[in-house]
Amino acid sequence: MPLSESLASEVMESQVHHLDDGHVVDFLRNIPVRDTPKEQVRQRIMRVLFHEYQITPEDMEADFPIRANVNGKARTKKVDIAIFAPGQEHTAENLRRVVTCKPEPKRAKNVVKLRTLDEARSEMDELQALLGAEDQPERNYGMWTDNVDFFFLQKVSTRFGADYLVRHDWPLADGTIGSGQAASNTQLRRAEPEMLKITFRRCHNYIHGNEGRSKDAAFWQVLYLLFAKMYDERAARQGRQRRFYVSMTEPYDDEGRAAIRERITDLFEDVKRQYADSGLFKANDEISLSDRALAFIVSELAPYDLGLTDIDAKGLAYQEIVGTNLRGDKGQYFTPRGAVKLMIDILDPQEDETVLDPTCGTGGFLHATLTHLHHRMQAEDETLGLPDSPEQSERYRDRLRKYADEHLFGADFDPDLVRATAMNIMTLAGTPGNVYYMDSLGFPRGHLSGVAEAGKRIPLARDGHPGVVDVVLTNPPFGADIPISDESVLGDFRAGVAKSWSRDKRTGQLVESANAPTSMSPEQLFVQRAIEWLKPGGRLGIVLPNGILSNPGPSDEGLRRFILKECYVLASVELPVETFIVDANVNILTTLLFLKRKTTDEKIAEELNGPVSYPIFMAVAEKVGFDRRGNDLYKRHPNGDIVMETYEETEYITRKGVRHTKVIKRNRPEIDNDLPVIAEKYADFRSVYPIPGIDLRAVRKAGA
Repeated sequence: MPLSESLASEVMESQVHHLDDGHVVDFLRNIPVRDTPKEQVRQRIMRVLFHEYQITPEDMEADFPIRANVNGKARTKKVDIAIFAPGQEHTAENLRRVVTCKPEPKRAKNVVKLRTLDEARSEMDELQALLGAEDQPERNYGMWTDNVDFFFLQKVSTRFGADYLVRHDWPLADGTIGSGQAASNTQLRRAEPEMLKITFRRCHNYIHGNEGRSKDAAFWQVLYLLFAKMYDERAARQGRQRRFYVSMTEPYDDEGRAAIRERITDLFEDVKRQYADSGLFKANDEISLSDRALAFIVSELAPYDLGLTDIDAKGLAYQEIVGTNLRGDKGQYFTPRGAVKLMIDILDPQEDETVLDPTCGTGGFLHATLTHLHHRMQAEDETLGLPDSPEQSERYRDRLRKYADEHLFGADFDPDLVRATAMNIMTLAGTPGNVYYMDSLGFPRGHLSGVAEAGKRIPLARDGHPGVVDVVLTNPPFGADIPISDESVLGDFRAGVAKSWSRDKRTGQLVESANAPTSMSPEQLFVQRAIEWLKPGGRLGIVLPNGILSNPGPSDEGLRRFILKECYVLASVELPVETFIVDANVNILTTLLFLKRKTTDEKIAEELNGPVSYPIFMAVAEKVGFDRRGNDLYKRHPNGDIVMETYEETEYITRKGVRHTKVIKRNRPEIDNDLPVIAEKYADFRSVYPIPGIDLRAVRKAGA
């Protein structure tokens, strides 16, 4: 355990004020280097070495020349990333580890098939040459990667020569607690966000590309094992023997793979028994991978302590594979992360507030709510931006688990999305939360399995019921091509939005028509349903097509009239078309609309005295950080130069039982994204103009 904690901050030796196109900022030296496919891989691996393996930038060097025996001839070779003994001079004698980086293979639309060790024999030979022979006994670890394949070697020097042993991973940095362990089951590490995404993708692609499984089948196998991994971590924290691990050699022989299968099969059966009543698993769910594939997936996931890994990193990695596999054809446009974060920032859900997404999809809003609360907890401890300590991680996890059990709700009519979202919440908060399989427009009626429980936990705030939901966040299905025409559903909206409207030819005023509509687009109905779920004073953030708010037709004007009668409008933010093109492959203009439900007294007062005048925050986002092709979009000076910004990367480095906080300052191009600025401007706006209506939170606190 750490004995004490100290702070070591690195001051930049140079600052990058200008970056030409076609260059990136080097992580080690903070200087521009040419941007090439190989360099992109190298820069990513440097960050992984720092954040996951606790190797400081001072102990790394790029393109370090050494003498190596290549094909029987001694020649000078450059090591892409050379790693030296901690704090020692960068010499060949102090070289401890070598990394070879290659450009990432082009993917096109196909999965890149991962190679076996036999297929990568030339890569192994290259690493052996760089590690040298037995006369360099301390230069003992090598890694080869192209960001798709990762191969590891350990050199063991004996009096009979050098043996080169294939490993599935590296130990942590020299001098770190656990770095001398032979098996990874005692050496977990916190995952670096980008590397965790790569790991999840590798697991999925291995099954899809090497096992001949469909994408869907591969996806569920990865989720089963991820769930088992999280269950095993929680059991270990309670003192039980861990089962989700591999030794350094088990993945490479039949006996070892069989041992892995026995442990994991036993573990997964316990998982199914534990969650038998949750609906997460079916009776016939099983780990059906080959022994070789199972060993690969377990060896990929086992080194990580997902409990210690930042929940935002876990959520983004999870969404990476979920969004790819579960995009629907029923109008589901999974909400881009930037838009989700803006909606969360504006509505600012609190730890004592109940949040609902009635069209939760893959759980993006629920994940973002947990991340928002996690960051609030860090801010309370004045550690925002720092990695969580083990004590903090456990404490935050308990609070998030309690919140997810009591206050976090989701619903969807796609059973696969319901399962995937519950597993997502489990990954983030250690509990599956409350995600219901139901049709939210048909609620509280309906035959699907989640309706009854949802009726008890999150009833609509109507017909005399005060409601329980404080915040609704939702991106409902869009489109006239998926109309709702079932009268058993439409009938529930006849008193609200399910009406026909026309204009009086003499006065031009909007009047209700005698003939009710026989079908309506789902987003119109979802506006009413979302409002009905809110308790009076509750807040709504909803993604809507622009036409609802701007079309002059009587139908859309009638919907706007309903909104103004029932709610105060807090804000309206128009998004550019790039927002949904890249993340959801949908060419549509959208607006984020933010509302606050009025109380009965407030509506009566308006009927007697007329509408209340209040300011509304309005914004138009022109840039969201990327172009239509998904390429990063950078801010530029008037002369075209890229604008640079300074940032910090922080990591805990443990040496000889003492934990140090290592901070490095670097420069990077500044992303051109209006959404964070809009969130700041909204906060400024509210500091001058309070939210309209009665502040029921303040009233409740005063009463308490």
